[in-house]
Amino acid sequence: MLHNRANGKELKEKLKISNEQRVTISFYKYHKIEEPVNFRNELYKLLDNLVIMGRIYVAHEGINAQISVPQTNLESFKTHLFEIDFLNNIRLNIAIEDNGKSFFKLKILVRKKIVADGLNDESFDVTNSGIHLNAKEFNQLADDKNTLIVDMRNHYESEVGRFKDAICPDADTFREELKIAEDLLQDKKDKNVVMYCTGGIRCEKASAWMKHIGFKNVFQLNGGIIEYARQVREQGLENKFIGKNFVFDERLGERISNDVISHCHQCGQPCDTHTNCKNDGCHLLFIQCEECEKKYNGCCSSECKGIIELPAEKQKEIRKGINKGRQVFKKGRFAKSLSVNR
Repeated sequence: MLHNRANGKELKEKLKISNEQRVTISFYKYHKIEEPVNFRNELYKLLDNLVIMGRIYVAHEGINAQISVPQTNLESFKTHLFEIDFLNNIRLNIAIEDNGKSFFKLKILVRKKIVADGLNDESFDVTNSGIHLNAKEFNQLADDKNTLIVDMRNHYESEVGRFKDAICPDADTFREELKIAEDLLQDKKDKNVVMYCTGGIRCEKASAWMKHIGFKNVFQLNGGIIEYARQVREQGLENKFIGKNFVFDERLGERISNDVISHCHQCGQPCDTHTNCKNDGCHLLFIQCEECEKKYNGCCSSECKGIIELPAEKQKEIRKGINKGRQVFKKGRFAKSLSVNR
């Protein structure tokens, strides 16, 4: 069986009480995969045998992976992974603040693209990306007055953490952000444009696109925020990132600095803890402080709090046939806010 069919809630509870030491790792590679379905199936068998959990996207253009590896299987995982020709010695981004509870099951999906960017890859050279910078080089270029630092993540990511003086487009998706960044920088094509994201994958494509449309000096942070934070700590460099690095797993964030730059979406107090509304018919992603978590029982509103207090069957009846998709709180983005109470 090449899919995990176990109950998600049961797996999450099992993970919570587990004392197993696990390492959270992310990696990506743009590479032509001729038969992504076959590649996906072989990869699933390999990782499942090593009790690896996580979320991986495979496409004709490559692979994008975020996984959790048992510490005892880490070296075996590296050995097997590096035996795949195009993944030999690939850089692995190791989480810097890891409780071992980032993923609770293994999911490998075949997609059209490993990151939804809305670009026609046939129209430009996707391999002609920006110059890769390590942490020291990034800091040096950041101090240059001719440099513009551009955050290539979504608004809810930069809300809790970002580089000092970075341009943070108000975007919901990477596809939307590319267009916004292009428009914002239209008359600045001779500036140093330094792009960054979580682990580097979005900047590979974004920096190549910016070069294609005429930007002269395009750079990207190699390994993204995750690798930057590791190098800063190991080398004793100045940390120019303030706040938290949002991550797309159960942790929802890694602390990079002690600064708290965002606020609870319910009471307005300083807070940078993301959570998903406990109402299964909502699951809104929003920021909630401890006091509001207790007040609303982990929900985004009094309405949702009331729903989760109902019998399970009644809750199923209320949400039957409703598919809201991914819901993210957009504080200040619309005149009429979502149902989050203040």
